[in-house]
Amino acid sequence: MKAKDLRKKTKEELGALLIELSKERFNLKMQKGTGQLSRPDQVKKVRRDIARVHTLITEMARSTHG
Repeated sequence: MKAKDLRKKTKEELGALLIELSKERFNLKMQKGTGQLSRPDQVKKVRRDIARVHTLITEMARSTHG
């Protein structure tokens, strides 16, 4: 997921995406715990996507207040 694409979304859309990514991260962690995770690199990708969304939400909040 590219930051350029995420910048086109509204704050509400980013919030919904954040919830979706958090659920996906939880599911991947459960798969990892039970030994069923087929692609371990997915955990890292989802974690970075969550960080990107958090960063953009923070940028949006700062731009409206400052």
